[in-house]
Amino acid sequence: MKMTFINVGYGEAILLEWEKTAGLPEGFTVLIDGGSGEEQEYQDRSSGRIPVWEYIKQQKISQIDLMISTHIHEDHISGLVKAAQILPPKVLWQSLPPEFFGEMHSLDGFLVKTASQSKFKRALDDYRKLCILTRERGGQIRKLQAGQSLPLGPDAFAHVLAPTKEGAKTLTHSMKELYALDSGEAFLEKLTALDGQMNNYSLILMVECRGKRILLPGDTNREGYGHIPCNDLKADLFKVGHHGQRDGADRELLHIVGPEAVVCCASSDRRYDSAHPQLISLMEREGISRYFSDCPKLPKMQIVPHQRLVFQIEEGYELTGRYEL
Repeated sequence: MKMTFINVGYGEAILLEWEKTAGLPEGFTVLIDGGSGEEQEYQDRSSGRIPVWEYIKQQKISQIDLMISTHIHEDHISGLVKAAQILPPKVLWQSLPPEFFGEMHSLDGFLVKTASQSKFKRALDDYRKLCILTRERGGQIRKLQAGQSLPLGPDAFAHVLAPTKEGAKTLTHSMKELYALDSGEAFLEKLTALDGQMNNYSLILMVECRGKRILLPGDTNREGYGHIPCNDLKADLFKVGHHGQRDGADRELLHIVGPEAVVCCASSDRRYDSAHPQLISLMEREGISRYFSDCPKLPKMQIVPHQRLVFQIEEGYELTGRYEL
């Protein structure tokens, strides 16, 4: 399995690819999140960043067998909509009931007061668009929650660690409450509250492939792992949550996971204090190899401009990432 962290700036887009073989004539492609859909995120490309929809065309990717939306935030889901317009997924994994998008309506006419409210409103609309597009093009939508183990490609499994059944119910209930409100102060209060809670409703996936374990927690912060047994969190590669902001992990979590390498999806400008120097230094002291999807400016580190960070997942091989333009 080839795992590629695409440089989408402040956001995440992870591509899993299996080559064509006699038993798999079309190969197999999975896209986990899609980065931002905002053009301004890609105006400065000096660090190598590229929108996921451009990357798909550039690499001549011909199909998306599985698309995974970890949670509804603009920097994760909005790029998926543009990717799906080019290559609609055969299957979409996410954490709401498969038919829930039918209870949603466009929020275009709803007035907001802050930039964060605007981004979250767009994310909700883009989630709805993604589900509609998937269904219209014949794709399936599947709800995931903790306890499931599902095939992921020809030689891999995804173990779902979160959200719990209770967490998924709470998310669905909060979404229903939001869409029952008219535009106004009550709506804005609920919108802001749900925006702040959304990171810890992320899908947390443990990918197992050829003897390697890869922990992909979306934007889950260090408070969001408490219900998961420690042994279930052991991983060789850890994509740290919340873009490596200070709440993304701590020493205790790193000791529990015990990764050989960590990937941090922070932007080159370290927006919102992502790739926090204290957290990155902690990883260094713990002897963990550190990789970045973009090129954040950090003490004692110089990361070369790159379009993608690539890992080849193979039994018996070290997890060594390579930066590629």
